[in-house]
Amino acid sequence: MRTHLTILMAALAIAASAGGAWAMGNDPKPSPSSATPAGDPNYASAKAMIEAKNYGGAIPLLQQVVAKNPKNADAYNLLGYATRKSGNPQGSLQYYTTALQIDPKHLGANEYIGEAYLMLDQPQQAAQHLARLDQLCVFGCAEHRELKAAIANYKAGKKPTN
Repeated sequence: MRTHLTILMAALAIAASAGGAWAMGNDPKPSPSSATPAGDPNYASAKAMIEAKNYGGAIPLLQQVVAKNPKNADAYNLLGYATRKSGNPQGSLQYYTTALQIDPKHLGANEYIGEAYLMLDQPQQAAQHLARLDQLCVFGCAEHRELKAAIANYKAGKKPTN
């Protein structure tokens, strides 16, 4: 009994710490394993531009970030997000795919690529990423809830826009 309680407490602690880091609504979501250099001024500026909805301005800065650090899943996720929000869901797929190649467990990239697929009328692809999030989010997570809601809205005739 004590072992089960210890395991449960450890799992809850992990879920609680993960929820705080990833439950950011529609803000771009970082990976827990990405090595984003905190001191990269282009990354910081791009993130601020995205928060201000200046998606087009963030794209060249993020392209510079990934050129310097091609293993940065968070930067690729942000690049996909900015590209999609700029009205180019097809173009965003390459960046989300790269983020997921670097970090297959990247919650934000799994959610956002699913949303891009819905914009492109590919709900089966979105459902695959929802299933992946279902595996990754043992105790539930915002990314799973948001993609699930987006798929439900799509099925109800409300196709996502940017």
